[in-house]
Amino acid sequence: MKLGIVGLPNVGKSTLFNSLTKAGALAANYPFATIEPNVGVVAVPDDRLKDLGKLYNTKKVTPATIEFVDIAGLVKGASKGEGLGNQFLANIRECDAIVHVVRCFEDTNVVHVDGSVDPVRDIETINLELIFADLEVLERRIAKVTKTARMDKDAAKELELLKRIKEVLEANKPASALEVDDEDEKKLVSSYDLLTWKPVIFAANVKDDDLADDGASNQYVQKVRDWAEGRSEVFVISAQIEEEISELDDDEKAEFLEGLGLTKSGLDKLIEASYRTLGLMSFLTAGEDECRAWTIKIGTKAPQAAGKIHTDFERGFIKAEVINYADLLREGSLSNAREKGLVRMEGKEYVVQDGDVILFRFNV
Repeated sequence: MKLGIVGLPNVGKSTLFNSLTKAGALAANYPFATIEPNVGVVAVPDDRLKDLGKLYNTKKVTPATIEFVDIAGLVKGASKGEGLGNQFLANIRECDAIVHVVRCFEDTNVVHVDGSVDPVRDIETINLELIFADLEVLERRIAKVTKTARMDKDAAKELELLKRIKEVLEANKPASALEVDDEDEKKLVSSYDLLTWKPVIFAANVKDDDLADDGASNQYVQKVRDWAEGRSEVFVISAQIEEEISELDDDEKAEFLEGLGLTKSGLDKLIEASYRTLGLMSFLTAGEDECRAWTIKIGTKAPQAAGKIHTDFERGFIKAEVINYADLLREGSLSNAREKGLVRMEGKEYVVQDGDVILFRFNV
């Protein structure tokens, strides 16, 4: 999973990226501290893996990962070359979803690029730049498809779809507002890599004293929630607190969070929001050599899940030996679980469930 972190300058975007990835991206109180996109890979916390590792006395525990890309701060007119112009676009186009960091705090020491704190204005500024950038992509595609549409039915159908998307964008709405029921059309729209087609998760960046009530008393957070209702997930985070947490070990982190009246870090909340937004889950493989989490789409069938490990596993799939993670831990070993009939042999139509521990049988 690859997430692009975007936002106006000085909203706490690079501070958040630093804390999530400990990658040390320059965080400074001026626009464009992040000139090149910074990339960091973060392990997805999963206690199930630790428990399985202990059960199997495994040599290696490999969690699922998320790749974060920190994009230079955008400004009004970015799509026309203002600020860093289109430099950021290719990097966002490669991402599965966009994490939009929105400033929801007052601080006279941190200059806002537009002179005042207004999260809805900030959101709309960036959305407009992404819409303008998508319109450029569409116009190029329309020009290309128009040449063949008269003689090719498929091209004519695509041209009609492109014009529908363009109408939505010209109404200052994201491509995701387009109603598309046909699966082939959805695939076609996805193939254009439109920025506004991607799901967005809003990170409302607040001061630490707004964390305990999850931003309920913060008027700016409420404005973001009202704006995003029915469209996107919103989670409340303090980039400053996340930076402090990133320096602590697990025990110290838990104690620190408890002192703030919290049970989860911002990273935990972001990961959960990302999995929900993208419809993802994890299945597990376990043994003495390695215990590992594999991220797949909810609804994935056993052969395609096997293909995440190796294409040969999917090609030569025979059966999947499946047990629920909790059952395996409770019984203490795979052999005990087998004796109680808790290990199942599943075929090609089996839909993998979150927390399944699977051994794939294949032949190539």
